[in-house]
Amino acid sequence: MADSIFKNYLEKKNTLIRNRGILQSTYVPEQLLHRDQQISDIADIIAPSLKHDKPSNILIIGKTGTGKTAVVNYIGKELKKADPDEINCQYIYINCEVIDTPYSILYNISNYIITDPNKKIPFTGWSLERIFSELTKFIDDKNKVFVIVLDEIDKSFKRNGDDIFYYLTTINEMLKKSRVSIIGITNNSKFTEECLTPKIRSRLGEEKIIFPPYTPDQLIDIMNERAKDAFYPGALDPSVVPLCAGISAQDSGDARKALDLLRISADIAERNGDPIINDAHVNYARQKIELDAVTEIIKTLTDQSKIVLMSIIKNPGDDNGTITTGDVYTVYREICSILGYTILTQRRVADLISELDMLGIINARVKSFGRKGRTKEIDINVSKEVITLINNDEIFHNLGNYKPCKQTTLM
Repeated sequence: MADSIFKNYLEKKNTLIRNRGILQSTYVPEQLLHRDQQISDIADIIAPSLKHDKPSNILIIGKTGTGKTAVVNYIGKELKKADPDEINCQYIYINCEVIDTPYSILYNISNYIITDPNKKIPFTGWSLERIFSELTKFIDDKNKVFVIVLDEIDKSFKRNGDDIFYYLTTINEMLKKSRVSIIGITNNSKFTEECLTPKIRSRLGEEKIIFPPYTPDQLIDIMNERAKDAFYPGALDPSVVPLCAGISAQDSGDARKALDLLRISADIAERNGDPIINDAHVNYARQKIELDAVTEIIKTLTDQSKIVLMSIIKNPGDDNGTITTGDVYTVYREICSILGYTILTQRRVADLISELDMLGIINARVKSFGRKGRTKEIDINVSKEVITLINNDEIFHNLGNYKPCKQTTLM
């Protein structure tokens, strides 16, 4: 049998990293440093669930890497310790970045609650109304408080509007024995004001908990605590942790980025067979992390996708600067006419907008107008350097100084 290409890796003894999992962002340590106040505030709000009373809904706000998810999952573990048989309350965590449609969110909530395989809600095939009705019955039969965490809730809203919030803020009106409390986690400090209708905001009635960025000293404490168990003794140069913390603090105080930087630095050192992780490994890891993947993605876009992106970049939007799908399509038709390209249908352009959103090049939030339908509000999500790159693309050579006027939004 031929040797595997991974033979050398399997036979090589790790000399630097003892436990790689501790450096992952998903790892929840036994003690969360520098988040005592937030833990205490959330615990105080959630505590009534242990006595079968519904706590207030909570909206947790903070930048990426400020410990929001770790704290909430820590609270969930503590709830389980206090009520191990889940007699009075049950904690349910849903990541809306991965599970992002109303149906899939309700389906995954049901998997926590419905244990009988013969009564499981199917993965597809039901209407939202039916799955909501069945789930409501199962929740009420349990006669307990359900604390449902919706992490990255703005990701679901961008794709689907506020439908899921309508269902979950309405459910308590239909329950007789059980209660549901929602914990939403978002990076957007204006999420409720910008994304939810006044009716849903009123029903949500949340308490807000703010997670500030970590300071350099706090990041050093967090990383030193992880490093104790993640590395073998003597594996780290003393300057490495402060350097990783300082780089992260300059950007946003993101503990996740600091840990990623430390982990990748260690991987590089170990692959090179170096005896110790030093500043040179950190600087090389930083270059790898900061390599602008978006630039490489844009280079591979089709001409039509580039024209749609240019239609967003050039778009003046309305008087408030808001850009919708209709605004983009108006400018798109003009640019296609100037450049001599075939004009695609508005439906196809909407698909290309969704693809750009999925690639992280733009942010496209769904906005509902009730019976009048929906559109998407669009923001550019790239640096000035990337915008310069698309402006200089050869397909726009004949575009000149084209500048569209403000348009009446098309639906």
